[in-house]
Amino acid sequence: MRTVEWFDKWFDSPYYHILYKNRDYNEAGAFIDKLVDYLAVKPHHKILDLACGKGRHSIYLNKKGFDVVGADLSEQSIVKASQYANDRLHFEVHDMREEFAHNEFDFILNLFTSFGYFETKAEHEQAIHSVAEAMKDHGVFVLDFLNPYTVINHLTPIEEKQIEGINFHISKDVSDDDYILKDIRFTDEGENYHFQEKVKALRRADFLEYFEKSGLKVIDIFGDYDLNSYLAEKSERMIFVVEKQL
Repeated sequence: MRTVEWFDKWFDSPYYHILYKNRDYNEAGAFIDKLVDYLAVKPHHKILDLACGKGRHSIYLNKKGFDVVGADLSEQSIVKASQYANDRLHFEVHDMREEFAHNEFDFILNLFTSFGYFETKAEHEQAIHSVAEAMKDHGVFVLDFLNPYTVINHLTPIEEKQIEGINFHISKDVSDDDYILKDIRFTDEGENYHFQEKVKALRRADFLEYFEKSGLKVIDIFGDYDLNSYLAEKSERMIFVVEKQL
């Protein structure tokens, strides 16, 4: 049986969805629109939304006319997402470190920092390998990750947010083994809670190594959701567009 990891507990918690309820959905939709145009996605293409959460991006893509599979480790998220399933929108519980399909998808998307959660380099490499296995030849993978340089340089050590009557106390730090840590503490109905988000501060060179080992060629690296070029010291994001080679 698999060991319970931080993301198992946190992503299945109702408090995760409360804390992040005010995320900018308009920005997310605009980014996906730009991405679809850039990639020239057609109705006959098949898309995998990897680490889809409750499926908001999968649902949006499907409404644009695409055949989409959403996959996520959180069973509760997949149960909620599956309410929107139809003959061209399906959801499955899946650990991205494990093989999902073979030569099935034209496009695979991993959006909004849904990577870097694992303890070892081998696990991150295995996740990329599983993506490569699931793609058709010349299929395209888009991995949208935080830019560790700007995140670490502009880290806010302490933050407080009040949402739905809950005071979230958030502290951020970087560990000795190069993980960006976010500790989330709060009290609800007299009970104290503590969750931790832990994301490896993977650099561009790390991803390039992972892609090369899995036979993936980098086509573009964007630095924001407007698809501007990536600048290591300035960009908010690292958005990799890579192609599976024959």
